[in-house]
Amino acid sequence: MNKTKSIVVAALIVGIGMSACNSGGKRRNPGKTYAPDMTYSRAYDAYTDNPNFKDKQTSRLPVLGTIAQGHELPDHLVEGDTNAYKTLTTHLRFSEDELNEGKRLFDIYCGICHGQKLDGNGPLYNDGNGKFAAAPANFKDAKYLNMPVGQMYAAIKFGKNMMGSHASQLDIKQRWQVIAYIKKVQADNGGAPFTLGLTTVASNETASATAVDTTKIK
Repeated sequence: MNKTKSIVVAALIVGIGMSACNSGGKRRNPGKTYAPDMTYSRAYDAYTDNPNFKDKQTSRLPVLGTIAQGHELPDHLVEGDTNAYKTLTTHLRFSEDELNEGKRLFDIYCGICHGQKLDGNGPLYNDGNGKFAAAPANFKDAKYLNMPVGQMYAAIKFGKNMMGSHASQLDIKQRWQVIAYIKKVQADNGGAPFTLGLTTVASNETASATAVDTTKIK
């Protein structure tokens, strides 16, 4: 009798255990929900009334004085303010990988006009046989070799002459990456020394330290 009871109890345990298992994804009952308001929270669509805020707006503005992680501070440039263009600069310094990314972005958004060699002979000009009758800017030409970075930035953001604005395609950091790449190429072709690279900053600091030490020795 005890043996029979043991068999029945064992069978019940096995049956309950098997019924509790997930049978091939068809049975997915998580059991009790202890915080249903969090598990099944109500979603509010954008532009709909939201009782959780005083203004009843679902779409929220960023907290004043903050910027999203990974984003740059706004440049506050106003279109047409050429004086601001000439003085605008950046604290950003770029690694070799970031300069390579600047080249990639240049090839995508700029190379079709300015050429991948930065000589103003992109596919849309093609030695005068393309779509444009006038050649785009040749960044290796003396006219552009020492152009202020702020003017280049403004041209990317607002557009210039036949060139349209690229503000929607390139964010603030990406614009500076493209400019850094241009300036690196210009420096290698007779332009001003390149100053937007991380290695450049380190080299300058090392050189300065060496100069100070030499002075002390004398």
